[in-house]
Amino acid sequence: MILFITGLIIVLILSGVRIAQEYQRAIVFRLGRFQSVKGPGLYWLIPLIERQQKVDIRTKTVTLEQQETITKDSVTIKVNAVLWYQIIDPKNSIIKVGDYNKAVYQFAVSALRNIIGQHSLDEVLKEREQINDKLQQIVDRTTEPWGVKIEMVEMKDVEIPEGMQRAMAREAEAIREKRARIVKAEAELDASIKLTQGAIEMEKSPIALELRRMQMLSEIGIDNNTTTIVLLPSEFSHAAKSFTELVKNKKTGE
Repeated sequence: MILFITGLIIVLILSGVRIAQEYQRAIVFRLGRFQSVKGPGLYWLIPLIERQQKVDIRTKTVTLEQQETITKDSVTIKVNAVLWYQIIDPKNSIIKVGDYNKAVYQFAVSALRNIIGQHSLDEVLKEREQINDKLQQIVDRTTEPWGVKIEMVEMKDVEIPEGMQRAMAREAEAIREKRARIVKAEAELDASIKLTQGAIEMEKSPIALELRRMQMLSEIGIDNNTTTIVLLPSEFSHAAKSFTELVKNKKTGE
């Protein structure tokens, strides 16, 4: 009889032995009331009086299913995202929320739809990092009392309607054409300024004009073309200029 009782006690003691992995924590309840958080490693529960519920504290990755929502400028888009979170308070994750996995997922989906509705399409496309940070803060603020830490939220893909894609392509093409015309106009302005400066310098030195003419002849001759060039001495141009000034002075005198 004594051996039987002794064996029964040993069995009861051994039945209360538990082991939690390094990434696990055990929330222990005694007669329905929270007692403690145990683990990792070896620990003991009072048989028939205490029970446990284990929590995985590793970082979890959740893919938020594609959400069709409307932006601030009334464009319908489809967005999907990825959420990373970790249990930092095992006690609250069990006591304060029924299913923390489902609760985090549902709130993240709702927050994603709401934050997209607060931004225009251009902002969603250009300011994705800022939107991710804002979404993380919103979700983390709500899940913190549950003992859940939102580590990162990342929008993976933004699907735009085909008609809007064509409109954006036309807009981008128009912007590139505008930019090309501005660059060409600026180049022509710079060239005209340089030509004017060169003309002023050549006017000061007739020899420079003759050298420029000789350079033009050498450049034309490189192409081996049949262009006929008639050169007039620079004195002709000077004489024509002097004659024009003389006629102008006479008209003014009269």
